[in-house]
Amino acid sequence: MGKKIKAIVLGIIVVGILVGCTEADTVSENLSKSADSFEVQRKVVFFNGITDRDLLVIEGLCSLGNQDSDRRMTVTCKVGKDEYKKHYLGLSDNVSFFAEQLDAKKEDPFHYKVIIRPEAVIPDIELQTSK
Repeated sequence: MGKKIKAIVLGIIVVGILVGCTEADTVSENLSKSADSFEVQRKVVFFNGITDRDLLVIEGLCSLGNQDSDRRMTVTCKVGKDEYKKHYLGLSDNVSFFAEQLDAKKEDPFHYKVIIRPEAVIPDIELQTSK
């Protein structure tokens, strides 16, 4: 009986969370998840606000650092099959950035994405067989 009550309470919580989300919130969240999965072309520009000069431009299938500090920004880009580059940039009072999504991407506002990476669930196992 306890499991049924827990399941009902969990269901009510999930419905409450989903009802509280607007279409824009859901699409924005799905676009962010797509970008973090290297499915979105982006252009990230770091510029000096005093000199109005671009310091660095990064373009490609890039994910912005979500857990970065106020003074540091990381950009990770997929550059080939299973190949990635990570850039570390320092931010200051005169150095800032903007990120632009280059291509439109279809996202379903009624479908919430949950992405589970197999390597996060299944440990890295090396299989060795005899000849």
